[in-house]
Amino acid sequence: MLLVILLIVLLLAVVPAWPHSRSWGYRPSGILGTVLLVVIVLALLGRI
Repeated sequence: MLLVILLIVLLLAVVPAWPHSRSWGYRPSGILGTVLLVVIVLALLGRI
């Protein structure tokens, strides 16, 4: 559960709307979104 909360916070931190990450584009949020999706699927399947 802590891992999911940490990934959600990281996902919000790299949203391109924030001034510090505006020049990064969508790549960091896309990668973290994919990792978050995998973690959620694994949690629902009972693997974590």
